[in-house]
Amino acid sequence: MYRKLKLFIVVSFVTLLAVAHPGYKYRVLLTDKNKTTFSLDQPDRFLSKKALERREKQNIRIDSTDLPVCEAYIKAIERKGGKVVAKGKWNNFVTVSCADTIQIHQIAQLPFVRAIKRVWIEPEVAKDEVLKRDTLINEYEEIDSLYYGVGTRQIEISNADKLHQLGFKGQGMEVAVIDAGFHNLDSITLLDNVKIAGTKDFVNADGNLYLGHSHGLGVFSCMAANKPKVMVGTAPEATYWLLRSEDEHTEHLVEQDYWAAAVEYADSVGVDVINTSLGYHTFDDEAQNYTYRDLDGEHALISRQASMVAKKGMVLVCSAGNTGANSWKKITTPGDANYVLTVGAIDAQGVLAPFSAVGNTVDGRVKPDVVAVGRYAYAVSPYGTL
Repeated sequence: MYRKLKLFIVVSFVTLLAVAHPGYKYRVLLTDKNKTTFSLDQPDRFLSKKALERREKQNIRIDSTDLPVCEAYIKAIERKGGKVVAKGKWNNFVTVSCADTIQIHQIAQLPFVRAIKRVWIEPEVAKDEVLKRDTLINEYEEIDSLYYGVGTRQIEISNADKLHQLGFKGQGMEVAVIDAGFHNLDSITLLDNVKIAGTKDFVNADGNLYLGHSHGLGVFSCMAANKPKVMVGTAPEATYWLLRSEDEHTEHLVEQDYWAAAVEYADSVGVDVINTSLGYHTFDDEAQNYTYRDLDGEHALISRQASMVAKKGMVLVCSAGNTGANSWKKITTPGDANYVLTVGAIDAQGVLAPFSAVGNTVDGRVKPDVVAVGRYAYAVSPYGTL
């Protein structure tokens, strides 16, 4: 009886340790791609036809940053117990989930590992993600005599109506929207004629973007809506890719890893424009918060990644951030990146929104680059209303 009781106590103690021990995610930076099985002479093995056509049209060469992360290195990391949750070929890293710090110490000893950075730690109190749909979906009806409907002013103030008159409505263009979620988008009749090429969730591979947050829905609708006299967006005839990189339940560096993977995916399928209304400067782990001197376009992974987008032949449009009214005030990453179009917010009268973040970057670049209606803007809600 005594031996059984002692065994029970030991097993219980080990079980308690296992339950109480937090999980971790680490960004593992790699030294090279020397053992890759891919070749620059066969780019069609890792880039789509449309992506290659975009590069050729702009005389952009395929280089080593386009080669996928070395599979042999990934397998070696997995043999040490790391579960790969994200990969970034442009900055040559993998992001791994580990049950304990012993595993990551073993991974750090691998000869091809350059550096390790913790990007996520399991919260003490996990937030349950309850995925439910809003079941009340309103039918739309014509509510305005003007072609652009309720969004007329926000279209006109950006001169998008003039572009449309010249025939530029997004036709033939592919746009990736990287955001937190697109709640109910597939059920909203006001958006039943939009063109969606595909979706992908980089936070949860088994997730459903249409059950998650609604922020991406609103952003998407400002571009893609195409119901005359109700709402017509800035690019109503474009084709869209909907990608999720934001975990709305926490704020950790790992979301930048997901974002990096989403951008590379967008590149690989051949998109022309990437829109992202996300920004980062503070985190649940305050030791990882950014300071103004970090706004150099290179310090944050998301900014380094964003600075690569133009070099691959795409345009990245990102928000300046909503921090203008708090103590930070400055733009958020990746709005500090090089070669991106950083957009501030105004109202329909052209007045700067109090929350719109300001520049400059620490190296003196003027930001934001432009402004658009972002305060009291008309957008589609998860209920199908405006």
